[in-house]
Amino acid sequence: MPDKYFSLVLHSHIPYVMAHGSWPHGMDWLYEAAAETYIPLLDVFERLAAEGIAPRVNLGLTPVLMAQLKDPEFVRGFGEYLRMKIGVADRDGAGFRQTGHPLLPLTVYWGDWYRKILHDFTERFHGDIVDGFRSLQDRGQIEVLTSAATHGYFPLLEKDASIRHQIRQGRHVYRRYMGREARGFWIPECAYRPGYPWKPPFGEGQAYPRAGVDQLLKEEEIGYFFVDSHLLKGGEAKGVYLDRFPGLKLLWEKSKKEYKPADDLERDAYSGYLAHPSNLPFFVRDEVSGAQVWSRYMGYPGDGLYLEFHKKHFPGGMRYWRITSSDPDLALKQQYDPAAAAARLDEHASHFAAVVESALKDRESGVVVALYDAELFGHWWFEGPEWLYRTIKKLDRGPVRPLTASACLEKLPPTTIISLPEGSWGQGGFHWTWLNDETAWVWKDIYRIEEAEEKIRARGAGLDKRVLRQFYREKFLLESSDWPFLISTWTARDYAEHRAAEHFSRALELAGWLLSGRALTPADEARLAAYEKEDSLFEEIVLSDGTVI
Repeated sequence: MPDKYFSLVLHSHIPYVMAHGSWPHGMDWLYEAAAETYIPLLDVFERLAAEGIAPRVNLGLTPVLMAQLKDPEFVRGFGEYLRMKIGVADRDGAGFRQTGHPLLPLTVYWGDWYRKILHDFTERFHGDIVDGFRSLQDRGQIEVLTSAATHGYFPLLEKDASIRHQIRQGRHVYRRYMGREARGFWIPECAYRPGYPWKPPFGEGQAYPRAGVDQLLKEEEIGYFFVDSHLLKGGEAKGVYLDRFPGLKLLWEKSKKEYKPADDLERDAYSGYLAHPSNLPFFVRDEVSGAQVWSRYMGYPGDGLYLEFHKKHFPGGMRYWRITSSDPDLALKQQYDPAAAAARLDEHASHFAAVVESALKDRESGVVVALYDAELFGHWWFEGPEWLYRTIKKLDRGPVRPLTASACLEKLPPTTIISLPEGSWGQGGFHWTWLNDETAWVWKDIYRIEEAEEKIRARGAGLDKRVLRQFYREKFLLESSDWPFLISTWTARDYAEHRAAEHFSRALELAGWLLSGRALTPADEARLAAYEKEDSLFEEIVLSDGTVI
């Protein structure tokens, strides 16, 4: 058969929410993603494997997500969350039964659905979602990627040491939970910066030499990475988040007048390339297949038969309505019909397979690489996991076969060396979503802590390991790209502002203790214990010299 492949990349990430709220912002984010995305994906991959079809999907699990899913508090709380949802469905059913409400059958549907998720979590996957994905990888069914420790936004971090630390900690966590070295790496937000004399976006300091992101990944023994298509072609990014977050539209209108896309170059996204100067392989996101799933308005998730995400029944938050039409008025939404939605999936799976095949029809070889947030499948688009099951089955029988990125490198070794420009997969292809007038203060705080960390490293050995460990936890958490993203999109602005400010304050205080060299007072000990309880991310921290504390 021709060397034509489809490599699906699902990037899974939830910021650190343990002990930082529940609803509407906090642990419910993690519970919803686990129930609606991670367990359904495990189910899909295992069903395919049982049928003799290897999914060969690339699944990225950020280190911060893996650590949370392995936390005993998550295991306990997730079980309670699922039982709560079952109770909501039962109570809604009892109320609808008394009034003869037509939504009654859907309460049965949701009760059964959550009971299956609970059974799969506790019995089938033994309360360990991460181990479920590890098992699939160990059996050659999927490939699991690693990422930055807390999803730090690489191009805007002030120190190369901070980027190295995010990568190194990510590799360490991956090795601990996956039992092997990671080959592939998801750069947070596909945000790349080449090496050049760089200066922070604030202040009047002099520019200084920086290594490119590809060089840092190569130094840390990463095997390959991914970028958005516009970085290869020199055009404007489509802005994959714009349809989902209306707050970005206003931000983009303010920023686009400053953005000048380069001329389009004759390169396509259907080959692997080597990044200059590291020669590290990378793959490029395919826009055509990507739009079929990313866009709620132009893609499959906007079909009128599929479940409406935004309309929920009060109290309890169950969703009983379908999208119906593109009209945003929730009052116009009609009752959801699971059977009708399922019937539409085969049509969309066939269409997607045809799109993928068409992309490579004039080539003897090539690979279509589709990059998505994993949470699009199940959480944002409820029918997404089942669509994925049907799509992989159709592709497995066709001329373009599913294959992991590592296997694609072996089948189609890249030879073309490319100098990549700076950018991300955010709107406009640059950094507007993460750095703007509303988020500048977050980056100023990050830079203060980076400067403090440099002084701490210069002091060498003899520092209190307990304080040092907690300092790095707070620094990692402060560097999360989620806080400026949530501020810019207005989805959880107050929560994100509080979290960023809190981690900065704690990191600054801990840095002061480390640099002072004084013994901790009883009050200090109590504060440290409180920080350790709330921000217990990563039991082990890898230092720059390779020491694990």
